[in-house]
Amino acid sequence: MKRSPITPPATLALLGGGQLGRFFVHTAHELGYKVMVLDPDADAPAGKIADSHIMASYDDHDALLQLSQHCAAATTEFENVPATVLEQLAQTMPVSPTADTVSIAQDRIREKEFLRDNGFNTAPFFPVVDESDLNNVPDDIFPAILKTARFGYDGKGQARVASAREARAAQREFSTPCVLEKLLQLDLEVSVVLARTTDGECRCFPLAENSHRNGILDVTVVPARTTPALQQQAEQMASELATRLGYVGVLTVEFFVSDGQLLINEIAPRPHNSGHYTIDGCVTSQYEQQLRALCGLPLGSVSLHSNSVMVNLLGELWFQGESSSEPSWQLLHQIPNLKLHLYGKASARPARKMGHFTVIDQEPGAAITAAMAARKAIGIN
Repeated sequence: MKRSPITPPATLALLGGGQLGRFFVHTAHELGYKVMVLDPDADAPAGKIADSHIMASYDDHDALLQLSQHCAAATTEFENVPATVLEQLAQTMPVSPTADTVSIAQDRIREKEFLRDNGFNTAPFFPVVDESDLNNVPDDIFPAILKTARFGYDGKGQARVASAREARAAQREFSTPCVLEKLLQLDLEVSVVLARTTDGECRCFPLAENSHRNGILDVTVVPARTTPALQQQAEQMASELATRLGYVGVLTVEFFVSDGQLLINEIAPRPHNSGHYTIDGCVTSQYEQQLRALCGLPLGSVSLHSNSVMVNLLGELWFQGESSSEPSWQLLHQIPNLKLHLYGKASARPARKMGHFTVIDQEPGAAITAAMAARKAIGIN
């Protein structure tokens, strides 16, 4: 039975207070909703602008009771909220994404096996629960990447290994279950951000082309510089995966393109860094879609109205001299079709995502040229 839409001025619960949550709070306020953030960090960017901020652990009994008493629905801004917490909240309100889907994304072994068992192509992989599992790994999987099964992101919890000996050493250092994945020659990396409702309506944003530095997303170009056939295939695969998961909310599917073949790298049950371009380049942002799916509203248009290039701004920018200082934002403000977004984080540190900018233009080449020039001007080498 279709549930009634949740309308303003309802209060929504947000678990996690980072920059993705901050954008969600801004969107919710624009649409007339209130937001209660649960995050243990007093300086959480989303907590600073929310209607209320509960500073407690995600499994804190009293905190969850407050959410249950005051909120009409709950969502997350990162995937490491305990699945048991989402199960508990689901007893009193709609929760998107569900505990089941989050638990799959939280564990790379479960995620890879789910993809394989449902017929989706991935890079060759082997679960490595302990060092003895490496005895059964064929030599032709090397060179490979050993990734911790849980809590790895932005290149953390990963090690490139050229042999079983190196894999054993890395596994001993991680001392936790891992996935060993064959290192492939890549044509490019792409991602699909989509939204899906409880009644199965699914809409995919345009395919994004992503480049990384040191395991962290650096630049996203939209539309991806690839063929229409590959874009259509990526959207079909992402939509089918969301259906198999029974997913409700915003889901990001990251792909490798190797020798012209699409392989699913990983999934993120939330808005995504590679979807930031939707704020300035699309009719509807990924954060508005997140709210619409959560509240049972019809999804918005995913049309791209401008070619877009998004550039991440990391903490290194604050440390280009002998001491830390604010970057020269006026260099970016001089570019009329550049949109700057800073996340309000209390302090900068290397590799920390502090903000991003997006250049929009009717000509894709012009957007890329302007974004690369702006990137260089501000000191990103």
